[in-house]
Amino acid sequence: MSNDEPIIRFDKVNKWYGNAFHVLRDIDLSVRKGERIVICGPSGSGKSTLIRCVNALEAYQEGQISVDGIALTDDVKAVEQIRKQVGMVFQQFNLFPHLTVLENLTLAPMWVGHVPRKEAEERAMQQLTRVRIAEQAKKYPLQLSGGQQQRVAIARALCLTPKIMLFDEPTSALDPEMIKEVLDVMIELAGQGITMLCVTHEMGFAKAVADRVIFMDQGQIVEQNDPHNFFDHPQSDRTKDFLAKIIGH
Repeated sequence: MSNDEPIIRFDKVNKWYGNAFHVLRDIDLSVRKGERIVICGPSGSGKSTLIRCVNALEAYQEGQISVDGIALTDDVKAVEQIRKQVGMVFQQFNLFPHLTVLENLTLAPMWVGHVPRKEAEERAMQQLTRVRIAEQAKKYPLQLSGGQQQRVAIARALCLTPKIMLFDEPTSALDPEMIKEVLDVMIELAGQGITMLCVTHEMGFAKAVADRVIFMDQGQIVEQNDPHNFFDHPQSDRTKDFLAKIIGH
């Protein structure tokens, strides 16, 4: 893939749930390698569905998506190849409660990547150090706070050395005092050149790290801009209304 080729491309993508709900409408979006994008919008606007299409957690009906030069089709091999490049962090931490933190992190590299246990454990400890939680490696998830569990989930996604990280409202299940510790880790990651798509309502985070902020409503991209212009000079009435509600703009 050449450097100027987008690492993610949506071309006229449409998705329906059943016949009634048109959840993504003619989505055109190109993401550059290393770009950090924050996607915001009201509930039900299609933002989580959009990023879940990138690693085929959601199928789409019309248009074309390509990731790292690979067309995302029904082909199982293509999907597998793409999933190796894409890490995902969800609202819920999705950790296995009966496994230690370290075991949660080594599971996928050993089973999916066929990495030997010793190497998988070394890689896991590197990532736990990266998210500042290495001392918790031997504990079980339920012995940790929500913020710590979410940092473990981020470390687990990083263990597969993805080129792209998707975050689906990673702080929405957390208590307010735990949100900052997760956002701090994400801010650090953002400085390390990884391509990031993050669905969030944390507008301070968007201002701090985003190269581009995208506002979605009713399955469409209504507005996108750099953070300064997005927050200080919103163009559409719908965006202005949303910002007024969310940050008293």
